[in-house]
Amino acid sequence: MGKVKTRFAPSPTGRMHVGNLRTALYAYLIAKHAGGTFMLRIEDTDQERQVEGAVDIINRTLASTGLIHDEGPDKDGGCGPYVQSERQKAGIYMEYAKKLIDKGEAYYCFCDKERLESLKQVVAGKEISVYDKHCLHLSKEEVEKNLAEGKPFVIRQNIPREGTTSFEDEIYGTIEVPNEELDDMILIKSDGFPTYNFANVVDDHLMGITHVVRGNEYLSSSPKYNRLYQAFGWEVPVYVHCPLITDENHKKLSKRSGHSSYEDLLDAGFVSEAIVNYVALLGWCPEDNREIFSLEELVKAFDYHHMSKSPAVFDIQKLRWMNGEYLKAMDDEVFYERALPYLKKAIGKELDFRKIAAMVKTRIEVFPDIEDMVSFFGKMDDYDLSLYQNKKSKIDCAGSLAVLKDLLPLLQAQEDYSNDALFEMLCAYAKEKGFKTGYVMWPLRIAVSGKQMTPAGATEILEIIGKEETLQRVENAISALENA
Repeated sequence: MGKVKTRFAPSPTGRMHVGNLRTALYAYLIAKHAGGTFMLRIEDTDQERQVEGAVDIINRTLASTGLIHDEGPDKDGGCGPYVQSERQKAGIYMEYAKKLIDKGEAYYCFCDKERLESLKQVVAGKEISVYDKHCLHLSKEEVEKNLAEGKPFVIRQNIPREGTTSFEDEIYGTIEVPNEELDDMILIKSDGFPTYNFANVVDDHLMGITHVVRGNEYLSSSPKYNRLYQAFGWEVPVYVHCPLITDENHKKLSKRSGHSSYEDLLDAGFVSEAIVNYVALLGWCPEDNREIFSLEELVKAFDYHHMSKSPAVFDIQKLRWMNGEYLKAMDDEVFYERALPYLKKAIGKELDFRKIAAMVKTRIEVFPDIEDMVSFFGKMDDYDLSLYQNKKSKIDCAGSLAVLKDLLPLLQAQEDYSNDALFEMLCAYAKEKGFKTGYVMWPLRIAVSGKQMTPAGATEILEIIGKEETLQRVENAISALENA
């Protein structure tokens, strides 16, 4: 078979679904693992479903995930054009369809809509249409007369009614189908465009594709592909069908889930590297059950023979955990730049954002988590006074009020509002009173944050909000406790 060559062949229909991203990733990994070529082809034969700007989305997604193609519309490797509508204009598909007609493997069909409607039948509750080969029996003269009159036509594949067609998949094994179950599928539509299935076979062969990676929803049409390869006398590529991706309820992952596309996930605050890492594990498991991989590490480790047949569940909580691991490992400066818009939005005034970013870095899983965690730095909402009661520190509202009243003059007299100086002063107070440090820190933290859980201790919060804001918040807390 020679050098491995894979392709990613998306249709420009909008944002890139997680399933499509996985197909692109697996095709990339199979090629790169073998030192081969990864190609991009745009399949725009279904003109009605096209979305403007969708090709830009495909290019942007591949660039930002690191799945850089070696060959494609912008990188001619000698197999162009790489856009199917351009190939159609060049007459490639019609040329190959006519070759099949000459071999008796395909035929012109002139049946109108009404006739085709009449062929529909219900099998096991489902309406199916099986073409009855009516036009296969037209004489050569009839066909030529119809063509000369400009009668609309499609070109159909001629599949025998007897025997079986088998198909070999690397993941699902041998699949054998009785030919009577295979319809004479359309190869060229009445608008002159090829069908998805036909264009794929012709292009994959002409472009030298050795391994075809795609979703398992195409398994049922795969035997027809083999018949086309056999009809042309071409070598069949290696087929790798990926398992279905479902949501947590084991339903097919749909756009309604809110995280079905790559860009949905970016919008939700996930980082690209974590998305790619997680998507790699939707249907493939490394031998050592490791979970965190860079793209380079995936290239080395990826062996498609370890892919699964069973559906992969897209677990958003697992992705959140993985994203959190990526954030922890991220360069501090990069993290700060990425977190800054969220910090500014949540706090609404200028504070030491670098310090706050450092506080939250190991505590969040996705960037939007920042908002709820740090909003108190900018503005405190009303909070439940029962927060002052802490069993662990053995303090209650009365004890908290006493501590805060003691601390207010000390905080007023304190000039140095750095974390270390404040901590020293508070520890000295606790020692003098015979309190444990937690007994003092707890009510102060609640007073200045209004939260049970904060990304930093009391003195770190005081350092960031400063003396004036600290005194204001402690006075408000004393007043609220006195009036309770």
